Order: sequence, then C-alpha cells, then structure tokens
Amino acid sequence: MHYQYFSAPSERDAWSPKIAGWQRRSLREEAESGPTPLPPVSQAADGGAVVSSTEDARGLRSKYLNFRAAKKRALAREVASWVQSQAPIHYVEDGVIDHWATLEETLASNGDDCDGLELLTFHALRDLGFGSEEVFRAIIFRPDDGQHHMVTLWFEDADDPWVIDPTGAMTLGMPRMSEFPGWVPLKVFTDRVEFTVRAPDPPSGPDLAAHDDWP
Repeated sequence: MHYQYFSAPSERDAWSPKIAGWQRRSLREEAESGPTPLPPVSQAADGGAVVSSTEDARGLRSKYLNFRAAKKRALAREVASWVQSQAPIHYVEDGVIDHWATLEETLASNGDDCDGLELLTFHALRDLGFGSEEVFRAIIFRPDDGQHHMVTLWFEDADDPWVIDPTGAMTLGMPRMSEFPGWVPLKVFTDRVEFTVRAPDPPSGPDLAAHDDWP
C-alpha cells in the first residue's frame, strides 16, 4: 500500500492540538538556547542513485551517488542502533498525563517514553546532515490492539520511508515501512510542519483517533 504521507490535516484532526503544543515549546526552547551543539558535517541532499545500465554504473556520477547513499544509510543505521541500545536504560513511563517532551526536557530528565526517546533519532539525523525534508516524526497505529507509537521516518524513498523505532516496540534495526502491514502511519510532522497520512483504502478496526496509550 502506498500511503500519501503529506496531506493537509483536517480542521478537526484530533492530533493537531497535541502536535502544535509540542511545536510551540520546541521552537521556544530552540530560540532560547539554540540547537544541541554537535560537530558540523556536510549537508546531505537526496538519497540513492538509480542506475539504468552497466555503462551508467561505471560513470563517476553514479559511483558518487551510490557511495553517498550507502554512507547515509550506514550512518542512519548507526544512529538507530545507538538509540535502541539506550532505550532500555533510559525508558521512563509518563504519569497519568501523556506529556510530549522536548529534546532538552528528555535530556534533562535522563530519559522519557517513546515520544521523548524518539527525539534522539529525529534530532541526531538532522544534526548530522539529513535534510529537514527527509526526516520526520511519525505517529504509528496498530489497529489490532489500538496501540499508538512514535517513530522517526527517513524518506530516502518518498513512497516507502525507513523506520527507526527508538524503543523497539514496533521493530529493531531500520526496516522499510512497507514491511509492517500491521501498523498504519497516521501523522508525520516536525517542529514546523504537520501532515496527515492518507491511505487509498483506510484500514478497518478500532477508532484511529488520538489516545494516551503509548507503549
């Protein structure tokens, strides 16, 4: 199934107030203290190259694009592996109220649940050179049991992004979204934009509205 990841949300979208509140606090935090300092790296652009023939594969352009794509994937997998290794140590359940932390709140608290730990991946990839049009936070839903989860999606492929799950509740490693037909992407967003994900045939099952039932 090819999801339409970047549709405008409806005016009555149940997730929009929650996302907007987190966006306001994150932008205010960045304005007050600046982004988390990390060593500068070269800015990465698009993903892999499509080589159409053997002759093309021997060309410098194809070699360069494929080399760059391989390095980006290796870096993303390294980030995924590190965050997933830290999650069991720093996973902290929210209380009665589901609070979406900012990155600084997560670091200062020495941990958080999935929506806080996911920020480690989201910010690390952007700080390490992945473009703001490539990396998004995502709310994922499993109709079978009504579970919601927060992951990072890297859109190297606009139709089938890579999934980086901070806690491993959905998956470990860095698989494609298409490998998980049992999970449905609902929202993709950053600290500045928000989109609703639409499917050609919406899955049947429990209500997909917002719930405070993060794993």
